[in-house]
Formats: sequence, structure tokens, C-alpha cells
Amino acid sequence: MENVILVVHLILAICLIGVVLLQRSEGGGLGMGGGGGVMTGRQAATALGKLTWAFAIAFLATSITLTILAAQNSAGSSVLDRIGTGAPTDEAPATDGPALPPASDLLPPITGDSPVLPPRAD
Repeated sequence: MENVILVVHLILAICLIGVVLLQRSEGGGLGMGGGGGVMTGRQAATALGKLTWAFAIAFLATSITLTILAAQNSAGSSVLDRIGTGAPTDEAPATDGPALPPASDLLPPITGDSPVLPPRAD
């Protein structure tokens, strides 16, 4: 179900982009120049304008539907809950090379408010 809505959503996005690009420009940037615009009383409702509104409403409806489906699929679980789900084993993992020392041996102890810096290689 979710995949079908996602495909419809993507098709609507492509159609919305195409219809917006087909419309006639109103003039300069931010509504400057040319007749009409946002500040006029009533704009002519063209077929492309109505189609743009229809695609926009359908796009928003599929967006909300996908959000609701995603929330239902992840209800009660968190990404943090899924971290570390594997049971720890007592056996050491098999390695091909030499064993590395623990990280605590490589870093100096943290004291005070000074930043942690790597040891100098003098």
C-alpha cells in the first residue's frame, strides 16, 4: 500500500513541476512589472491554474498519507531501541591480524577542563 502511494506521490510531483513550468510568466521578479499579479481583485482561472491546484491538493494529500503510514509503521519503536539488539558473546571474534590494544590505553586520562589532545610525537 505504501509503495503504491509513494509511486502516485512521485508521479504527482513530476506532473506538478511540469504544469507549473508550462504556465505563462506574469512578468518581472516578485510580481514587479506587467499587468495583474497578486494584488489585483480577481485573476482569470485558466485550465492550467485549475490543474495546478488539483495536483497540489493531491500532492499534499499523498504527503499526509505517507506521513501517517510511516508513523503507524514505526509506532512503539525507536532507532535507539534497535541498536545493540544482538546478544553479546563471551568468545573473542576471530581476526586475521594482531590484536589491537584497548582504546583506553591509547588516550591520556581526562583531567580538569582542558581539551583532550593527542600525545606529542617529539
